[in-house]
Amino acid sequence: MTQKTVHIALVGNPNSGKSSLFNCLTGLNQKVGNFPGVTMEKKSGTTTLSDGATATIIDLPGTYSLYPKRLDEWVSYRVLIGQDREIRADVYVVVVDASNLKRNLLFCTQIIDLKKPVVLALTMTDLAKKKGIGINLPELERELGVPVVAVNPRKQKGIRELKKAIEQTASNLYKVPARDFIDHKALAGAPIADLQSLFPEVSDYGAIHYLINHEEFELTPVQQESIESIERAHAFNHTKTQATEILQRYTRIKHVMQVAVSEPDPLQKTLFTDKLDNLLLHRRWGYLILLAVLFLLFQSVFFLAQYPMNWIETLFSGVSGWLSNSLADTWWSDLLVNGFIAGLGGILVFVPQIMILFGLITLLEDTGYMARISFLTDRLMRSVGLNGKSVMPLISGFACAVPAIMSARAIENRKERLLTILVTPLISCSARLPVYVILIGLVIPNTYLLGFISIQGLVMMGLYLLGLLMALLVSYVAKWFINIKEKSFFILELPTYRAPRWNNVLQTMISKARIFVTDAGKVIMVISLLLWGLSSFGPPRRMAAVERAHKAGLQSNEAMMGREAALYKASSALVLTNAQRDSLERTHIADAARSKAATDSIESAYHAGRLESSFAGIAGHAIEPAIRPLGYDWRIGISLITSFAAREVFVGTMATLYSVGDDDEGLRLRDKLRAAKKEDGTPLFTLATGLSLMIFYVFAMQCMSTLAVTRRETKSWRWPLIQFLYMTGIAYLMSLLVYQLLA
Repeated sequence: MTQKTVHIALVGNPNSGKSSLFNCLTGLNQKVGNFPGVTMEKKSGTTTLSDGATATIIDLPGTYSLYPKRLDEWVSYRVLIGQDREIRADVYVVVVDASNLKRNLLFCTQIIDLKKPVVLALTMTDLAKKKGIGINLPELERELGVPVVAVNPRKQKGIRELKKAIEQTASNLYKVPARDFIDHKALAGAPIADLQSLFPEVSDYGAIHYLINHEEFELTPVQQESIESIERAHAFNHTKTQATEILQRYTRIKHVMQVAVSEPDPLQKTLFTDKLDNLLLHRRWGYLILLAVLFLLFQSVFFLAQYPMNWIETLFSGVSGWLSNSLADTWWSDLLVNGFIAGLGGILVFVPQIMILFGLITLLEDTGYMARISFLTDRLMRSVGLNGKSVMPLISGFACAVPAIMSARAIENRKERLLTILVTPLISCSARLPVYVILIGLVIPNTYLLGFISIQGLVMMGLYLLGLLMALLVSYVAKWFINIKEKSFFILELPTYRAPRWNNVLQTMISKARIFVTDAGKVIMVISLLLWGLSSFGPPRRMAAVERAHKAGLQSNEAMMGREAALYKASSALVLTNAQRDSLERTHIADAARSKAATDSIESAYHAGRLESSFAGIAGHAIEPAIRPLGYDWRIGISLITSFAAREVFVGTMATLYSVGDDDEGLRLRDKLRAAKKEDGTPLFTLATGLSLMIFYVFAMQCMSTLAVTRRETKSWRWPLIQFLYMTGIAYLMSLLVYQLLA
């Protein structure tokens, strides 16, 4: 027997419990994509209704009414009005907050009047009970003409009854109400009749929406002109019709409330949520608490992620070492180890930060505090072209720009979301930290002001603040150039405080990690392999010369080692005193250590020579004239190129270029950099060069992962290119200014 599949659309007001119900119904059977034509996250999943039926569920963005203003509302509107060709539903489950029934019923009754098969899922009945609100479900069902089921997704209550109602509605056991909730013919009888002569399948209320929003519908030019002529013939007034409809609905909803709902005295005691908001939204204490919460969030991402990140790095380092020792020294083994394995490690090392960051953000959302953060910061963000929802991506950028840009999906307005994506990489992420540490330790004295304020610490803090200030400044300037006319409405309902749903947190963490690995990871891997090729290959003549020098060095060292071994063997055959034998052993050990150091030096010089002679090295020399005014030489130029894979690669590249061994690497690298000279014999890393380089890394787009995610989120290479160009331009000009002033 073939199972029947029911297609369900989950709709409702924001903060009505829709996501909780979706997670409860689908569990782990979820997938995430984008709605057709827009970068708006689409969650879908499957569930079992009964032995004979399964269901696919799509979670539509929350909206307050069928008059859309924001991008996410337009997504839901197009599905409900039948203008989305890819998303069709057999049943519409309208999620209604029982504690705010009057407001939620507006959207619900509009969907019912579209003559859609509706099941009303009543959530938050426990909160309504605490408020003293009593709801007569049978009476409410009679007034609306659709099945009403009380559910509690957190406690799995009412789910079986809801599934039964869905299946019965899909089987037409529940009929679509014949009577409209309000009299639409009285609103615009003649225009509705004329419209329905063109579209007979459209309901009376649907006809009104065709008259109001037909310009946004996929209709032929002839149909568009016919609707325009109907509007002109009857002097159809959009605004007046919409306002009259809303007033009539609320009048009818008031009657429903009187019949089916008992409400308490409005002078009842303030709930716990209101008391807590008095503190958390206080004009002074609210901001201090916000700073503390963001500080803890920021620190937690660093603290919690460092352990799994270290494990991943150790794992890939071990795998790379094992493969290097096990495989023959060929180009394909180098590609596998330093291209594919290194690229894969560069992808997976971000996963802990992504999972932890989104897990913590989900906790803030579940508890209800995220909405308060947006509310508190909206005024500052709006002054630079953003809105309150931009603060979390910006703060998250201190950990990593990749998950921060992904989290910008919560911003409905396209212009504000795009601005947030464009400026988030200016926030100093954790990958910049190794660069800052090595450069600050190199050129900033380790002294203290007043005996306890570290100058190095002040410089570090200044670098982070500089990135944040530049992000706000760039957003302020860019808002005048991005030509998106979509109006910004910061309509925010403050939800009640609740305990977090740990299953939801886990599902979100897994979902975000999967999106990053499968989508952005593809681009990162391609660029990693490309960079490996550029760093591993070069013009044959140059690379052959490096090979000859390497071979000659090894032969010379082997000859020296052979002479020392022969001398030791001959000396050992002599009759020696104990003191002479001890001296001979010490000399032999010292010779062996010197030989090993010479071998290490030859190998380091070989790798540095290959890098200099590679296409990446040639590029470093090619850009040297452009970066010389910043105080940089070709070696720093190579580091700028290779660190495009990841900013922290700068340190590793400098270590290779300056022939640094493995032991005590940080200290020895610093010593080598201090000793580095320019062609004229002057020190390379002066205060001016060090600060110029720090400023460059504050502003430069030196992260292919970020560009890959920006491409994924904007669906275009245009914005990553703009991002790369404007950030590189700012980095160059600011670094030039710093160096020229201090040099």
